[in-house]
Amino acid sequence: MHILIPAAGMGKRMGASHNKLRLQLLGKPLLAWTLEAVAAAEAIEWIGVIGQPEDFPVWEALLGDLHLPQPVHLIPGGETRQASVFNGLQALPETAEQVLIHDGARCLATPDLINRCAHALKTYAGLIAAVPVKDTIKIVNREGVVVQTPERDSLWAAQTPQGFRVEPLRIAHELAVAKGWEVTDDAALFERLGYAVHIVLGEETNLKITTPSDLPLAERILQHRREQGQGVIAS
Repeated sequence: MHILIPAAGMGKRMGASHNKLRLQLLGKPLLAWTLEAVAAAEAIEWIGVIGQPEDFPVWEALLGDLHLPQPVHLIPGGETRQASVFNGLQALPETAEQVLIHDGARCLATPDLINRCAHALKTYAGLIAAVPVKDTIKIVNREGVVVQTPERDSLWAAQTPQGFRVEPLRIAHELAVAKGWEVTDDAALFERLGYAVHIVLGEETNLKITTPSDLPLAERILQHRREQGQGVIAS
C-alpha cells in the first residue's frame, strides 16, 4: 500500500513561526511520531511526505535518524492541502492502484488503524477513518441563530487515514482544479463524483494537532500508552 502524508502547512492556529510538524512532542518532532506509526503498519510499502522545500533539510535529517524500513519520498507541496495532495498523486509510482492519505498532524494514529484502512481499501473505492459524534451538533445561520439540530446518530467526525483508488481520485483532483472546487478533505472530492465513501471506525485518540492545547493532551496519551505497556505507537 502507498501512503501520502501532507506535511506542508504552517499551522497558524498553533502560533508557530515555522512548520508545526517540527514542534517537539516528548523529545521528537511531531512528524517523527507520524512516520513511526505509518512505518510500523505492515501494509505500508511506500511513503510520500508532501512538504515545503524549505523543510526538506530538516526532514532529510529526521529520516536519517529514524531508519524507516520503507522508502520515503519528499514531494514538494502546494499553497493549500488540496494542492499538496494533487502534487502527491502525481508523484506516485505508475503501479500504484490505491493510496492512503494521512495528515502529518495526526501523529497519534496507531499502526492498527492504518492497517485496517489499508485492508478495507481492498474492498472499497473510497473510505475514511471516522468516529461517531458525541456532542449535540447545531446548525447556525450567519446571524448566530440555531436553524437545525441534526440527528446525532447520523453524524461522524472525519479523521485520516482516508483511502481511495488512485485513478478516480486523480480525476477528482483534476476536475477540482478545472472547476475551482475547494474542499477540506479528499473524500469531499470523491463524493462530488458520485463515489461511495465508506466509514472505517477511527480512534478517539487520533487527534489532529492544531492548537497549543493539543500538545499536552497528546503527551498524556503517549505517556498512558507507555504506562499500559503498549509502547508509544502500538495499538
